[in-house]
Amino acid sequence: MIRRALLATLLALAAVSVAAAPAQARACKHGYTCVTVWYSDSTRTVVVGEKYEDCEGNAEMWGTRSGYVTFDESPCY
Repeated sequence: MIRRALLATLLALAAVSVAAAPAQARACKHGYTCVTVWYSDSTRTVVVGEKYEDCEGNAEMWGTRSGYVTFDESPCY
């Protein structure tokens, strides 16, 4: 009985720690320009970080990542 309670507690803690991890940037496809923006909360009004990837694959990033993210990609011409 104690083992089941301990296992249930460990599984619950693991689920919480996975859900609290910041969102990762999606991979930018070859031949695209990509912008990833991280926000402070679900209202998406305060930007806390950004990653820009150009058509040649160069990337620049500033700030921090959070769980509130948008990703935009545009084909290179």
